[in-house]
Amino acid sequence: MTGSRVVALGHYQPAKVLTNDDLAAMVDTSDEWITSRVGIRTRHIGGPDEPVDEMAAHAGAKALAAAGLRPAEVDMVLVATSTAIDRSPSMSARVAARLGMGSPAVMDINVVCSGFTHTLATADHAIRAGAAERVLVIGADKMADIADWTDRSTCVLLGDGAGAAVVVADPDESGRPGIGPVLWGSVPEMGKAVRIEGTPPRFAQEGQSVYRWATTQLPPIARKVCEKAGVAPEDLGAVVLHQANLRIIEPVARKIGAVNAVIARDVVDSGNTSAASIPMALSKLVERGEVHSGAPVLLFGFGGNLSYAGQVIRCP
Repeated sequence: MTGSRVVALGHYQPAKVLTNDDLAAMVDTSDEWITSRVGIRTRHIGGPDEPVDEMAAHAGAKALAAAGLRPAEVDMVLVATSTAIDRSPSMSARVAARLGMGSPAVMDINVVCSGFTHTLATADHAIRAGAAERVLVIGADKMADIADWTDRSTCVLLGDGAGAAVVVADPDESGRPGIGPVLWGSVPEMGKAVRIEGTPPRFAQEGQSVYRWATTQLPPIARKVCEKAGVAPEDLGAVVLHQANLRIIEPVARKIGAVNAVIARDVVDSGNTSAASIPMALSKLVERGEVHSGAPVLLFGFGGNLSYAGQVIRCP
């Protein structure tokens, strides 16, 4: 059976930067309060003329250029997002139109913060099943549109952006899968702990419940992801967790046992960008040369629906 691999990455963030001091002028908060609780210092905020599909298309175009592929060569576009306003056309269809693609299959996947890792697994499965050969996978969210800017406990978390990966068929895996087996699941009884509800929709969460769940329940699941991939945690080149909160990322990474890995901490500069956070953080690590090509990288998303998904990939 043909496997798949990630051959290129790309990311995009809006130009506008919102600092903690800016937020302190909007709500009762401070730079010290925010950094001590979540580790975030800045986040990028898209304007009214910067819709989700535009951010997604920018990231996708960058990834395609890095892969040396023309848009017309892509036969499937998958977009992970939870901030689409319209039901149709989908984000993936709009991205395909913006990039001038031929006739790709298009599909949006909404698993909120673990959307990218779910979507990457879907691309891998489609290629293994012979349904696609070149897939553009994007995580993109405009969290500013669903933020409650009067709630200091949540508005300080959120940012906007997009990250993309080009996934292609790999007929000769040589015992080292480019994308390892996915381990995914959810905790349905805790599904309301992270939510986007209402008209207009607003983001809300039970922060302490999410923190306890993430720091206690996720490390053994992440170790099982490594086990399924046949990679010991100490052999990981990088760990890219969903960029939710630095106080979650650091203890989870430590409990996984990835003692030699580069740990992505893009949350400090970008905030929580939901489905965009993992591909954006990985793209930046690769762009800065912090992870060697071919190194095993653990990707692990978690959050909304109290869902999770992870896999080990070979760094492009």
